[in-house]
Amino acid sequence: MKIDLLHNQDNESPTSFAQRLGAQYMSTTSNEAKKEKGQFFTPVEIARFMSEQLSTEKEDISVLDPGCGTCVLSCALIERLVQLCTVRSIRLVVYETDSGVVAYTKRALIYLAETLKNQGIDFDYVVCEDDFILQNYQALNSSPSLLQKDADKFDFIISNPPYFKLTKDDSRIKVIQQIVDGQANIYSLFMAISAGLLNKSGELIFIVPRSFASGRYFRLFREYFLGAIDISFIHLFNTRKDTFAKDDVLQETVIVKGFQRDEMIDDRRICISYSEGITDLNAARQKVYPYADIVDTTSKDKIIHLPVNAREESIIRLFKSWNGSLNKYDIQISTGPVVAFRMENSLCDKPAAFDVAPLFWLHNVVKMLVDHPVEYKGKKQYIRISAQTQRVLIPNRNYVFLRRFSAKDDKSRLIAAPYFCNKTNARYIGVENKLNYIYRPKGHLDRTEVIGISALLDSDLFDDYFRTFNGNVNVSATELRSMPLPDLEIIRSIGKKLILKNNFSIENVNEIVNNYFQIN
Repeated sequence: MKIDLLHNQDNESPTSFAQRLGAQYMSTTSNEAKKEKGQFFTPVEIARFMSEQLSTEKEDISVLDPGCGTCVLSCALIERLVQLCTVRSIRLVVYETDSGVVAYTKRALIYLAETLKNQGIDFDYVVCEDDFILQNYQALNSSPSLLQKDADKFDFIISNPPYFKLTKDDSRIKVIQQIVDGQANIYSLFMAISAGLLNKSGELIFIVPRSFASGRYFRLFREYFLGAIDISFIHLFNTRKDTFAKDDVLQETVIVKGFQRDEMIDDRRICISYSEGITDLNAARQKVYPYADIVDTTSKDKIIHLPVNAREESIIRLFKSWNGSLNKYDIQISTGPVVAFRMENSLCDKPAAFDVAPLFWLHNVVKMLVDHPVEYKGKKQYIRISAQTQRVLIPNRNYVFLRRFSAKDDKSRLIAAPYFCNKTNARYIGVENKLNYIYRPKGHLDRTEVIGISALLDSDLFDDYFRTFNGNVNVSATELRSMPLPDLEIIRSIGKKLILKNNFSIENVNEIVNNYFQIN
């Protein structure tokens, strides 16, 4: 089908023209199709903000945009570099695999070329319609490949890559196993490969979900990326809606800038920038931190903390001062083993003549309370005890239940509740897969420990800390395992105080927790 492309207007900037082309494409494409491809086109305000973070004194530069769309980012960056009045020639390489977008890509670049020619700047560009990962994965090799000559590397890489999870049998996963652990999101592969395609002292800047900052699935990626790149700038948005207003993006996005490390620098710094959304980008609040305050360089997890105010800074310092953890206290966290659709024939609505165990779902857990049974969307509250089901049931002991997912509009990411074995006479209980449960494998959690751990997890203190490194609705058992905890005696003391008061409201929980740690 022939596409009737827009024409540029008189004196229109290439960035504005590329933005209009993108809007035209979006008007012809369903949201479902864009989500399937992980396409979220960059608003022009963000494109210009990203380009303003980069600069050069070089006369001849090379630029890569590995997921270009209609080239809004490339155009914005090149306009910015030209404004610096040092650039004489530009080599641009862009990648776009969507055949429906490529016509728009080429039209934007034709206009960019015309504009640069009129300004007396030599401009050469290449549009690659091959898969960026499959074409460039060799850049991850520790030893330089013959295919990775200086001419194949770039001074600047700017990108809004696709965002979606890859299946384990995807060909792109198979060629990049060294940075993949579990289910990988494609954007992290774009970032890793780009790190290997930078010239010495070259800079990259990406707008991506902030999920890479923590979690098991990104651990190998962080190890590689942070070994190759020094992050120097991260911008956070307080709202999802304003960033990609026309797309239903669930994850929080960040802008990440870094440069290829030439040599180890002792006094590394990171600038953390923050805005409510797009409209206040030009008035973004910024603060520079020591690198080690933001990136956990000492542990294998390499978690990245992103504070946006003085309270969060104080909270991070407090947690770093603690030496405890679930593992150190011989406490474990696991994911509920009951996958409901696999056990559908064994589920029932209420206790019957046969032997049953209570089944706990996500909706049964609210802060500081396990409520059961609760009718909710047909989710049956009991599971029969049989040879088939016994492998997914757990002994009826004291536990802390913790939701694995929060709704995007929930005020809290962490929602935990104490469970006590006297709640039922059943020998076993069922815990559905959308819950985590905390327990002591060798022994048991006493009442003060169960209530103390639940209270800490439910407190504003822990929720605020969790948000400094977790930017999605998932609560990973891996993250909880490594989260610093205060002394076990303090945890028990918090539990005792709540028991004595016999008041388990969140207001009382916060009051007791805050009295212990004095965070304003």
